[in-house]
Amino acid sequence: MPPPKTGPRLGESLLKLGRVTADQVQQALAMQKEQGGRIGTNLVKLGFLDEAHLVQALSQHFGVPSVALDGIKLDDSIIKIIPADVARKYTILPIAKQGAKVTFAMLDPTNVFAMDDIKFMTGYNVEPVVASESALRAAIDRYYGSTHAIELKKVMEEVTEAADASLEVLDEEEDIDLAALESQAEEAPVVRLVNIVLTDAIKRGASDIHIEPYEKEYRVRYRIDGVLYEMMKPPLKLREAITSRVKILAKLDIAEKRLPQDGRIKIKTRIQGKIKDLDFRVSVLPTIFGEKVVLRLLDKDMLMLDMTRLGFESESLRRFEQAILRPYGMVLVTGPTGSGKTNTLYSALSRINSSEVNIITAEDPVEFNIPGINQVQMKEQIGLNFAAALRSFLRQDPNIILVGEIRDFETAEVAIKAAMTGHLVLSTLHTNDAPSSINRLMNMGIEPFLVATSVHLIVAQRLVRRICSYCKEPSEAQVATLANIGFTEQEARALKLFRGRGCERCSNTGYKGRIALYEVMDVSDDVRELILSGASAYELRQKAMQNGMIGLRESGLQKIRDGVTTLDEVLRETYL
Repeated sequence: MPPPKTGPRLGESLLKLGRVTADQVQQALAMQKEQGGRIGTNLVKLGFLDEAHLVQALSQHFGVPSVALDGIKLDDSIIKIIPADVARKYTILPIAKQGAKVTFAMLDPTNVFAMDDIKFMTGYNVEPVVASESALRAAIDRYYGSTHAIELKKVMEEVTEAADASLEVLDEEEDIDLAALESQAEEAPVVRLVNIVLTDAIKRGASDIHIEPYEKEYRVRYRIDGVLYEMMKPPLKLREAITSRVKILAKLDIAEKRLPQDGRIKIKTRIQGKIKDLDFRVSVLPTIFGEKVVLRLLDKDMLMLDMTRLGFESESLRRFEQAILRPYGMVLVTGPTGSGKTNTLYSALSRINSSEVNIITAEDPVEFNIPGINQVQMKEQIGLNFAAALRSFLRQDPNIILVGEIRDFETAEVAIKAAMTGHLVLSTLHTNDAPSSINRLMNMGIEPFLVATSVHLIVAQRLVRRICSYCKEPSEAQVATLANIGFTEQEARALKLFRGRGCERCSNTGYKGRIALYEVMDVSDDVRELILSGASAYELRQKAMQNGMIGLRESGLQKIRDGVTTLDEVLRETYL
């Protein structure tokens, strides 16, 4: 079969089909220029196009049939037609054979080099059909085995053999042999194992790596979309070698086992053909069975700076943008650790960052570097804390100040004074909801009139897991259950619910990625009067709701209506 004609470019075809806008195509092209990848795949990554529509467009664009690989089960005899390295080289998969003709699922049916190579190698005629890139890669990993999984298995065998042969764990009573620790940490299998753990976590979209010693076992867990999953159990004898290797990478003291230590690892690696700079925040904590290591992954590619895609409802987003575009005042973002506060603040800074304003941040730690913004790392051990940094900032002619967290009266006092003297101040607090932040500031010792006049807006947020778009299917729930959590009975009867069935792309969890629930409380004049009168958080909430505030639960219900998340996720993160 001759290769299909390409005709116009895919972006132009998608525009003609009305699947995307010209602006969306330009954003995908910009992403392609910066990070590589195909324009169709980038449009899916950016959320402008779903995979089903992409495959349909590819089929029309190339003039060949399309195939959904999720619903196909292939025999070993078909898979063995080409070796794994060829399948990965051309991103191609044999799916059917009839006589001297083999049907191959491909990304680009116009790739004559791939078809000629395969025809020469196998002796079969090639019949191309088109499939999406992510579906093809997942299917190749499924049938040929993930290259990473194969390498990990091999390394695990090597480290187990090395542990049995030579490496011994020191008892607590023994003197620390520094030379022995360094030697063990530099053993080739240990080095490769740690490297694989770091890169595998990035591939799986993990936010944290936990390396944990117990009395009779040693395990590695990843936190993916907010939930911890056990990934492997290295031999217990390797705990000292692995911990020492991580410490060496983080430039920590490998001989110090009694005190907690914090460090940072910066490495470059190639993942899926692209060079990536990886940044890990490392925390080492002594436990009774050895040192537990937690690495927080700081992946710039995972940072979402487009506020319209974070999860704000339209009215909440309007209020938030209005507040951060003011020339002065305080905007607070609250929520527990790991709820996405940093991402929201960085998105706000990105929105208001320009050559006309001077933005300075005080962070502990600085998680991501943002061009055009002066970021300062806190160093408590030499007296550089939030309050001290803030005082020095005011002598630096700032327009906008970001304070990583308001933890005490001193920081709160300086931040509020800055907000009242012509500066826009962004910061975070640890409270359960937006109204509670007012009481928290007053409990720190800030006078009610200062809080009422300086604070303009408070955002509370939580993260819930998104339903996996690849295995999304309809779901059911009792009308009474839906009515109990906040839906009207009429709406509960008509509501269409969804869940993730579980597939390889989401590791059979049914969830892939996360989205934020937002509660945005505007400090209006009537709310200020309540603050001055010493009102409770409950009274402030009631007034804010009357003024149109969408609570966390209501934000969650909207995500359920939109088919973005599940009932269980919203119940887990919110309350009535």
